Amino acid sequence: MIDASESVIQSVSVHHVGNASLEEPVKLSEAPLDIEHEKVNELLRVYFLSNFNTPEYYHFTFSNDDFTLNPLYKFATEIFDEPESFHENSIYIAQHLHAATQHPNIKAGDLYVAYFSALALNGQHTEAIGIFKSESKESFLKLKAYANQFDLLADEGINVRKLDKGCIILNQERESGFKVLIVDNANRTDATFWKQQFLNLQPWSDAYHQTQQFMNLTRQFVAEQVPEDFQVSKADQIDLLNRSVNYFKTKEQFNKAEFEVEVFGDAEVIESFRNYGKSFMSNAEFDAEENFEISAQAVKRQARVFKSVLKLDKNFHIYIHGDRELIERGFDEAVGKNYYKLYFDNES
Repeated sequence: MIDASESVIQSVSVHHVGNASLEEPVKLSEAPLDIEHEKVNELLRVYFLSNFNTPEYYHFTFSNDDFTLNPLYKFATEIFDEPESFHENSIYIAQHLHAATQHPNIKAGDLYVAYFSALALNGQHTEAIGIFKSESKESFLKLKAYANQFDLLADEGINVRKLDKGCIILNQERESGFKVLIVDNANRTDATFWKQQFLNLQPWSDAYHQTQQFMNLTRQFVAEQVPEDFQVSKADQIDLLNRSVNYFKTKEQFNKAEFEVEVFGDAEVIESFRNYGKSFMSNAEFDAEENFEISAQAVKRQARVFKSVLKLDKNFHIYIHGDRELIERGFDEAVGKNYYKLYFDNES
């Protein structure tokens, strides 16, 4: 997706941002970092870019077509229009982050703001601004050799393969709030802080987002609403999940009416799905489309959370991947226990 080796960092400024709610200060640097050293530049590109491996785009929100109401949009626009204003705007970004840090559990950290004169994305090059926050340090040992002696030193530093929080603002689709990529390896206490309180982002309504949200909608409907509205077994629920995943894996275009018939079939289940979907879309602020191109990347990612395991007490796990008709549920009155009967041709 992003080729770090082909990307060019023009400038980097770093500031330390404390937690405003704990009265921790923000410490601002006077000038950008010196990144001329080849190894330093290479490691910065790895640190900044190697964690952006999902093509899920966002955009800055705005009100009444006035983008200036979102500070990050304003700062990014000024940097793209006047690159010489980069460091000054990096200070504004740090101050904005400090003001937004109002939850006591949000950690203080070092804020890196980078200007990419060329970001290599999907074989194309574009200007970009990166905002990266480092909250965690790792301990390491360093062995230093002298003439006839070795010294072992202990220190702390950043693991360049682990980015805590980051966003990349692409100089694309400016009139719609820019295209933005994010990384947020957050804990539960600040799960919405980076994306909402600080960046104020909304998902870009593209194939990836439509596919992702529709698969989430289906998974939650089968898990929550189906057993409430209908008499179904766990095997039936898993069968619905398998059929929905199979639809997304085998189709290139999504058609809602076709999906409902192929996955659910029954008119009452379809009606329940539609009613559940209205509530889901309202809560998720998701505007579903009736037809869209299916994103293979989103299917691959979402399919991991579709569980096809039937757990029986603490004794057995049954993985159901195919024909629902080959598994049969019953109750043995003599033993007083439920049972499943499985039909198969070969074992391995």
